Amino acid sequence: MATPSGKSVLFVCLGNICRSPIAEAVFRKMATDNGEVDQWRIDSAATSTYEIGNPPDHRGQACMKRHGVSMRHVARQVTKEDFMTFDHILCMDESNLRDLNKKASSVKNSKAKIELLGSYDPEKQLIIQDPYYGSDKDFETVYEQCVRCCKAFLEQHS
Repeated sequence: MATPSGKSVLFVCLGNICRSPIAEAVFRKMATDNGEVDQWRIDSAATSTYEIGNPPDHRGQACMKRHGVSMRHVARQVTKEDFMTFDHILCMDESNLRDLNKKASSVKNSKAKIELLGSYDPEKQLIIQDPYYGSDKDFETVYEQCVRCCKAFLEQHS
């Protein structure tokens, strides 16, 4: 858990079993490797209820294992409290962004800055496509995008 003066980031996608848990795990590893993990509260969540209680997709887990990134997460949905307690909510696509902005508008004390994770990509790939109906290669693409974006985000907020 972060210190009182810590920073916080919540990664969000549709189901919280593919993209956002990958981003969470990648960011946690980067923050750990930089000796900054204790300064951060890091989590991920879904805009939908489809996968609540489920572990990350097995293809995503296999991709992370190949890259030596540990991944432990149980899917959950974004809560009103998330908007009041996280500094940053980073999502994967325009649909996530719309859903989050709509939910945030009903939260009185929302403090979270809601952005596309891809807005941090030095290669300007704004959208991180859902790999759920794709192949292992699509999960690899998500991983690579998350690495680039999380690195840039961490550098800007260290």
